[in-house]
Amino acid sequence: MSFRVGVGYDLHPFKEGRLLILGGVEIPFEKGLMGHSDADVLLHSVSDALLGASALGDIGHHFPDTDPVFENADSLELLRSINNLLQEKQYRVVNVDATIVAEMPKMKPFILQMRENISDVLGCELSQISVKATTHEKLGALGRGEGIAVHSIAMIKQG
Repeated sequence: MSFRVGVGYDLHPFKEGRLLILGGVEIPFEKGLMGHSDADVLLHSVSDALLGASALGDIGHHFPDTDPVFENADSLELLRSINNLLQEKQYRVVNVDATIVAEMPKMKPFILQMRENISDVLGCELSQISVKATTHEKLGALGRGEGIAVHSIAMIKQG
């Protein structure tokens, strides 16, 4: 049995007039995130971690932001497509650990639903998915509340 690890990172600036969606959860906030799809920075980071672990490229390779098909795309569906690619290669998720970096809004009330959404799409147990949140301690663009970033790591196994 072969174990593999991948790292993902994504960052999106805030934008007026958009919904804020993280982990497939619509979070009440005055701004959303700028992006070609639904700009779900959490799912994009997790997707890149899984793609990296499987050496299948990155999210931009599979779902280019130049393709109108993916405009306003639901990132849960993109993650579902990535999971299908993993299954074709006989990979299964061992665990995912993601850290959201945002000064605002507060994430705690939404984290369980984010974890549930990710575990449902990946077909794994809730205990295999970790989502945490932290601030940037008012430092830099993230600290000024200009956007949200997410760091993720994923372990998969083949067989």
